[in-house]
Amino acid sequence: MDTLKKCLLIVNPIAGGNDKTELVAAAREYADNEGVELIEFETTGKEDEKEIMSLYKEHKPGRILVVGGDGTVKMVAEAVENNDVIIGVLPAGSANGLSVDLNLPADVQENLRIAFHGNVMEMDMVCINGKKSLHLSDIGVNAELIRNYEGSSIRGKLGYALQAISTLTDLDPPFHVKIEANNKTIETEARMVVIANTQRYGTGVTINPVGKMDDGKFEVVILKSMDVFLIGKIIAGKIPLDSEEDVEIISTEEALITTNVPVCFQIDGEYCGEEERLEVKILHRQMKVAVP
Repeated sequence: MDTLKKCLLIVNPIAGGNDKTELVAAAREYADNEGVELIEFETTGKEDEKEIMSLYKEHKPGRILVVGGDGTVKMVAEAVENNDVIIGVLPAGSANGLSVDLNLPADVQENLRIAFHGNVMEMDMVCINGKKSLHLSDIGVNAELIRNYEGSSIRGKLGYALQAISTLTDLDPPFHVKIEANNKTIETEARMVVIANTQRYGTGVTINPVGKMDDGKFEVVILKSMDVFLIGKIIAGKIPLDSEEDVEIISTEEALITTNVPVCFQIDGEYCGEEERLEVKILHRQMKVAVP
């Protein structure tokens, strides 16, 4: 394997509302000690993909390290998607579900070692109505919660808990969903339908026990007409996935999901409006990512 000479360091300064200074300093020091040239770039929310692409073309780095949440990782992956480059994730956002699924450690030095030198996994992405998803997207209750959380002024876990309570109190009624996959059609009432490339939400909730990130398939997880109490347990991370009549999981390479009314929709922790038709397909081995 070639020794690493150059790395791009992409920092999203506002991800997760926390200070990235220490993490960036640690990355600089690590690169220094390894004799790796580090080219730094801070995202601004304007033309970031273009800037990253031109930095990539100019420097041809062996790896791109991303300091941010899932949204930042995805944006970088899309910027360099047709190039042979490895992405190292240094989780620092409010939604870090991907790092949970990659089993990245909490220790910064360990994480840097993986980002700079870790093994490489070619992971799948999922395309939903032309947008890309790294790990988990859904329609229904959870997306409603994210919409309410994004619109609220209280951040962090407390804000999330408060929104969970108010979302569950004013819950929209179940919607009717039709899922066409594997030459079969399922029609049911549902509270939430998850499109899962991986197993867990950033909160650590295992929603899709059969998920693998590089198997060329995604899962559609249907949470049927559950009562509010059960949904609360799921969102809090205590999901009883043994109650078969309430949960159905379909493994597939593509699916068409339609609902009878527009339903709240989110991709990787980001609210995306209301949808009543989702065309979903797997993008096999779309992104190279550093893993332990």
